[in-house]
Amino acid sequence: MNTGVQGITEEDIAAYLANTPGFFERQAELLATIQLASPHGGRAVSLQERQMEMLRERIKGLERRIIEMIRAGHDNEALVNKMHRWTRAVMLARSTIMLGQVLIEELKHEFMIPMVALRLWGVAPSHTGLPWAQPVSDDLKTFAASLAAPYCGLNSGFEAAHWLAADGTPAQSIALIPLRLGAASGECFGLLVLGSPDALRFQSDMGTEFLQQVGELASAAMARALAD
Repeated sequence: MNTGVQGITEEDIAAYLANTPGFFERQAELLATIQLASPHGGRAVSLQERQMEMLRERIKGLERRIIEMIRAGHDNEALVNKMHRWTRAVMLARSTIMLGQVLIEELKHEFMIPMVALRLWGVAPSHTGLPWAQPVSDDLKTFAASLAAPYCGLNSGFEAAHWLAADGTPAQSIALIPLRLGAASGECFGLLVLGSPDALRFQSDMGTEFLQQVGELASAAMARALAD
């Protein structure tokens, strides 16, 4: 605590001025003589000039926030449009046989995801020969069923990562999205895998709300391929 003249502290002075709003009205000439250090170069400036500098800094801060909000709004709008186009393409798939491939290719196209793979189990016999209905291990089925939310992070040798081979380039980061019947706690019948050679594309601390929505839509679309 800084001690002033005769034991008066800076806190005492600040409290007095805060509780005496008419002080500077009665001592108007004092305002013209007060000088403060400017944060720009350390030169002395008047109180009024310092207040203007502070106001300009606050305005700049508000402008930056507005620009960030506008940018976020544009990003969200673009994401909604991409999701709409992907969903529409999936809905327009002419047959169940085409459905899986449309889902995969349109995900790649709309969201610029380098690697996408899909596997379903329990499909109708007429679909067992399709690429997305190839057999998977019981361990993978158990793992997929254990995912309460999509997994995002580095590829640490997941079995599903082997489905992503693209020109021999391994996926460094992946997202694993379980496909379920009905609610989030419904029976797991498949796994959608997104991959990238960029280790930072899918990170463990990224939000998964968008991926959950992709999983729900993919689940609703691909459920028609299951055996009755």
